[in-house]
Amino acid sequence: MVVALVGGVVLAAAGCGAESHPNGPRPQVATRVSITVTDKAVTVSPQGIGMGPERSQQIPQNENETQPPIKTDAPLDVVFVAANQTTTDSELEVTGPASASSGPLLATSPATFQADLPAGTYVITAADIPSARPAKLIVGPYRASSENDVLLP
Repeated sequence: MVVALVGGVVLAAAGCGAESHPNGPRPQVATRVSITVTDKAVTVSPQGIGMGPERSQQIPQNENETQPPIKTDAPLDVVFVAANQTTTDSELEVTGPASASSGPLLATSPATFQADLPAGTYVITAADIPSARPAKLIVGPYRASSENDVLLP
């Protein structure tokens, strides 16, 4: 009887679990930046990211909800979607507080590459197209949690 009573108390205590369940902010969804390379210029859109809440980052059913900020100095995860509209194979180079490179960007072809960029000002150039004027990209310190975006991993 005593063994059963002690066993019951142990089972009841084990089922209680923790009193609090801290949930840290979910990481921000990668920000997309479009790059177009022509013989005359490298064009970046948008020219500034990480400046505040971005309405386009959330899925449509949450587009009017606020994006909670994340208090962090972590770099911003940026996905570059590039289109080389020239007849010259090239490579995109991102330089600033951190550096990144696209790898081969074939003539008249699209490509994507990803980089983690801390806040700062960056210059984006097409390495093998000297006539293409470089573009400027500003990365701000704002990071938003993706907790309002359902169906994300």
